[in-house]
Amino acid sequence: MLPYRVLEKLLRQAVQDCLPEANSANVLVKPCADPKHGDYQTASLMPLAKERRLNPRQLASDVVARLRLPSWVLQVEIAGAGFVNFRISAAILMECLNAAARGEHLFFEPVERPLTIVIDFSSPNVAKPMHVGHIRSTILGDGLARTCRLLGHRVITDNHIGDWGTQFGKLLLGWKQSSDRTSLQRDALEQMERIYRGINAACEADPAMLEKARHELVKLQAGDSENLKLWREMIERSQAQFADIYRRLGVHFDYTLGESFYNPRLKLVVQELQNRGVARESEGAMAVFFDDIPELKAHPALIQKNDGAANYMTTDLATLQYRVENWKPDEIVYVTDGRQQLHFKQLFTVFRRWRPDLQLKLAHVWFGAILGEDGKPFKTRSGDTIKLTDLLDEAEERAFRVVSEKNPGLDEQQRYEIARIVGIGAIKYADLLPNRQSDYTFSWDKMLALNGNTAPYLLYAYARIRSIFRKHGAATDSSTASNTPMTPADLSAEEEVILVKHLLSFGLVLEAVAEEYRPNYLCNYLYELAGYFARFYENCPVLKADEPQKQTRLLICDLTSKVLKQGLNLLGIETAEQM
Repeated sequence: MLPYRVLEKLLRQAVQDCLPEANSANVLVKPCADPKHGDYQTASLMPLAKERRLNPRQLASDVVARLRLPSWVLQVEIAGAGFVNFRISAAILMECLNAAARGEHLFFEPVERPLTIVIDFSSPNVAKPMHVGHIRSTILGDGLARTCRLLGHRVITDNHIGDWGTQFGKLLLGWKQSSDRTSLQRDALEQMERIYRGINAACEADPAMLEKARHELVKLQAGDSENLKLWREMIERSQAQFADIYRRLGVHFDYTLGESFYNPRLKLVVQELQNRGVARESEGAMAVFFDDIPELKAHPALIQKNDGAANYMTTDLATLQYRVENWKPDEIVYVTDGRQQLHFKQLFTVFRRWRPDLQLKLAHVWFGAILGEDGKPFKTRSGDTIKLTDLLDEAEERAFRVVSEKNPGLDEQQRYEIARIVGIGAIKYADLLPNRQSDYTFSWDKMLALNGNTAPYLLYAYARIRSIFRKHGAATDSSTASNTPMTPADLSAEEEVILVKHLLSFGLVLEAVAEEYRPNYLCNYLYELAGYFARFYENCPVLKADEPQKQTRLLICDLTSKVLKQGLNLLGIETAEQM
């Protein structure tokens, strides 16, 4: 068990001894923000004291007095308003390194209570090319899914594609009038987008044309065989291109259930909401009102239009119902842009009124926009939306130029493969690095830089560590390095200790990423790890060190590379052994 887990377990027991009725599961241990105060810290006793109107320092003293600490805890200190700080010995660092070398852990442990978590992300619309705006949802959702899975949760990913709605009436009309089968074979989504733009303009200019489009939609909804066939072809061609982008990004989904999948449920959902008194009629439509919620009072949720048609809210409620019935989740996470905040506040409120019996966590993980270097939404020079395929192509092309400049001796195929990893990785990392709720500026120069907090810098750091083993001629895993038992004296340099302590924080960072839906925590952790390793490598000879110090330092190198690789993998970024 890792040190912070041991300390949490002991603290929770001591809290139970002092406060038998308290929920000790909320007692957590984190690394000290300032190392001069210690290695680990808990601030969890202060809210417990406040709830009971107790003196927090006195409660901290009572809890510490009941702690039965292992010998590797060198010092316990009560600080400030009731913080408890712990300082640990080099002996436990040795023990953790050896355990990691034996494959018992990689500085993280599975959660104590695994959850079933549904993550809804990406969600492109059929008949439209995926554009730069889809990148954030896709990459963020994938990173959260990877992290939660690694921690032991049961994760279900669902790509809720837009494959239904009024736009299909226009598309069907346009397809019948102007489809070009040759163009559809060459680039189906571009052709369908061209069709939609043309017919949409025609419908806006001519009410008769709009009426024809509505007629095509009614036929589709009624099950007309010709329209159903064309609609299915649109979906099939769209998904083929979506799949190609997901393959390039390394993103996988357990389910791709589009809006159309839930159509049979919509009328029943509206009826049940009405029967339960959640929704009521208003001007011929059905809506849910929020008179008791100030921020939603002026925004009732429409669940059925006055013509009897359903909308996004109805579909999302039916989707929630299906997921609850079939997957029995503890948590459902929606990853979308910030413009949908009102919709999800309405959705979650309606669902809780509908199903107050469910203890289900609903989370809207929203994010800001991608801006160009002019501070405006990121678009092409002509002002068009940037297609995701074009963005990925340009990333690989730019990375190839950088790789060729730095490593002209590598053969072309190697350079192309490294460029693929670096280019795609650079886009992902630049997107995940900022606070997700902030807008960020897209800059090719910054994201492809080999210095600073970038994917190329971290990829180079990983490759640099692996080069140590090529020079040494040792195995590329820690089996060789771990053959020599370590003793506390083996960590003789301050840089070694700092690096190993940072490795021990890996699990805490992963837990924070999963709990707060913020992969930027992991980005910053990996950047700091690479920096600590650089200082270690500059000040602590590895291959020229004497035994057993050499084996100890080789082990530290190997485990650092493993954490870098695992961390980058959680961000969806591949690694290369050589750059």
